[in-house]
Amino acid sequence: MSVQKPSIPKGTRDFTPTEMVRRNFIFNTVRSVFEIFGYLPIETPAMENLSTLMGKYGEEGDKLLFKILNSGNYLEGIPDSGYQMTDDSNPVSGIRHLKSDIGAFTRHISEKGLRYDLTVPFARFVVQHQNELVFPFKRYQIQPVWRADRPQKGRYREFFQCDVDVIGSPSLLYEVELIQIIDEVFSRLGIQTTTLFNNRKILAGIAEAIGAPEKMNEITVAIDKLDKIGLEKVCLELKEKDLHDSAISALQPVLLMEGSINDKILVLEDLFKLSETGMKGIVELKHLVSLLKDLDLRNKWTFDVRLARGLNYYTGTIIEVKANEVAMGSICGGGRYDDLTGIFGLPGVSGVGISFGADRIYDVMNELNLFPETIQHTTRVLFVNFGPEEERFALKLLNEIRHEGIPAEIYPDSSKLKKQLEYASRKQIPLAVLIGKDEMESGLLTVKDLASGVQSRLSTEEFIRSLKNI
Repeated sequence: MSVQKPSIPKGTRDFTPTEMVRRNFIFNTVRSVFEIFGYLPIETPAMENLSTLMGKYGEEGDKLLFKILNSGNYLEGIPDSGYQMTDDSNPVSGIRHLKSDIGAFTRHISEKGLRYDLTVPFARFVVQHQNELVFPFKRYQIQPVWRADRPQKGRYREFFQCDVDVIGSPSLLYEVELIQIIDEVFSRLGIQTTTLFNNRKILAGIAEAIGAPEKMNEITVAIDKLDKIGLEKVCLELKEKDLHDSAISALQPVLLMEGSINDKILVLEDLFKLSETGMKGIVELKHLVSLLKDLDLRNKWTFDVRLARGLNYYTGTIIEVKANEVAMGSICGGGRYDDLTGIFGLPGVSGVGISFGADRIYDVMNELNLFPETIQHTTRVLFVNFGPEEERFALKLLNEIRHEGIPAEIYPDSSKLKKQLEYASRKQIPLAVLIGKDEMESGLLTVKDLASGVQSRLSTEEFIRSLKNI
């Protein structure tokens, strides 16, 4: 029997203890900020019905959904006339070609999929549990999502999102609150960022002003790729999607607009003379900017007319955050959605939310060496094991220290002192406690700082007090 080489699917990762300690530092920081703004946690299943997911992310997003095969004989009941089979022993590999739509075939064999994001499951959750919730409902959710994307730096097939949303109010105060949350999270993590925002009504107004209102989705999907592929390729993509040359020409100066926020607003107001939707977006933008100017935010923020965010469910303000010192895609993003719950039978309920990309945030912090050294020390004290009597004595003290909430452990056997201290060093445990016969008789512990090599003699009470003060 051949030995199988261990591997994991592309775009997924294992996390070592060191990595998990760092990831938990991010999750705990984000969670603590969410909670000081009054948001409550929920969780939803990893899988959702495909009917819940499909059609919510645009054509491009739907292609990236991971679909789950139905259990049992998932080919049972498929009409034979639709497909040509070549191998009865293996019906899946035996399908030579499908005479009907591949989508129709997929619906026969798959009714569920892994969630693509946390927003659509949240909308489903709100509708399903509406009688139990207090509106406006403020929730946060920290869970993994899956996308069948091409893996590359900062882009994974399985990754965590840290979402915070409020649903049940159209107030722009919540957009302001979310930008405050962004500022607080990244200030605590030490990442210098720029928060960009736009409004989908402004994008709709642009589509109307250039004479292509019916191409709104195609335009936003293409604009969303501007930073990645450049203006020339964006224009080429729009041409391939049957946008007229005159519309493309009219769009270019808008995308190349420079100057202050007020300068850009003046240009857009002139452009939107005949666009009611566009002017509504300008009114919302002006109000948001006026509120933000009154706040003492520590990170940069600005309006960017080129920000599109290709997801179809956004209807108002859209937000994206970039790290200033690392070349990376957005590390946080989101926006206003006015009727996402309407798809599930609860119309007219407006919501707004953002999602922090924990994996990209990790990569940024790792590259900039922003993780505090202290978070590496999960265990803070190692009790050296000198033998059965000393071990029994140390166990009582170890129990007392753990009751005080201090992470501590004892070496499992009485190996050579050098080996035990090497173990502590490799685990980055900062302190070792040595208890021999002298310590047992005097009640004073010998405590060794493994970084400096300095030893001190302390009572148990003094030792615990010193650990709490660190």
